Amino acid sequence: MKLLRYRDPEGTVRYAAEQAGGAARVVAGAPFGDVAVTGEAASIADVLPPADPPAVWAIGLNYRAHAEEAGLPIPEHPVVFAKGVNAVTGPGAPIVLPRVLRSDRVDYEGELAVVIGRRCKNVWASDALGYVLGYTCANDVSARDWQIERGGSQWCRGKSFDTFCPLGPAITLASAIPDPQALVLRTRVNGEVVQETSTADMIFPVTELVAFLSGSTTLLPGTVLLTGTPVGIGMAQTPPRWLQPGDTVAVEIDGIGTLTNPVQEEPI
Repeated sequence: MKLLRYRDPEGTVRYAAEQAGGAARVVAGAPFGDVAVTGEAASIADVLPPADPPAVWAIGLNYRAHAEEAGLPIPEHPVVFAKGVNAVTGPGAPIVLPRVLRSDRVDYEGELAVVIGRRCKNVWASDALGYVLGYTCANDVSARDWQIERGGSQWCRGKSFDTFCPLGPAITLASAIPDPQALVLRTRVNGEVVQETSTADMIFPVTELVAFLSGSTTLLPGTVLLTGTPVGIGMAQTPPRWLQPGDTVAVEIDGIGTLTNPVQEEPI
């Protein structure tokens, strides 16, 4: 099942289950509890990010080939950073290039996102998938100048501008993805494939990430975990390929869907 989060014509935020052929049926109940698909057709005014997370935790350098392209050693532990929840945006919404705190080096990072379904703390890796509601596509958009040179050695400034965490298009429930390490992720910029890698290349698989991030730390339902980006980022191209106004970025993961976002400048 795929859960779509949307706003109906009356302005109420609801969930629906996607059906074959593109239709959607209203879901009764909360996505983090008991849910039931009704016979009511969903009346969708706006498609929203599939999760409204209380926190977004992200992982850097989690694909072997990506660490190699960055010229960095394989990390001993997951490299963790946070993205502000203000950065979350949905499918079809624009990625806005910062112009007040200007960046001319904005990069794409296609990623598999994990949505936590149950409150958890100190979870064993062997039990981790039982706490996962499902998966969606993500783009860890990054202003490399603010991330690397202007952020005071912290990554969060360059990764937390508004719209820098597109999620979508829906949450594919964990029951439909028996092995999150057997998925192919592709990122396209203006239709050209720039990233294409199996999640099997992850250094730390989803089970280990949930265990690590929940260590001595409570993960609340709805928390989103970004699992890292594979080889092919714009910064590593020769010359570097930075996002430009008018570009379109699409992140596709087999069995989950395609997240597409246009790129535009911040109005000032």
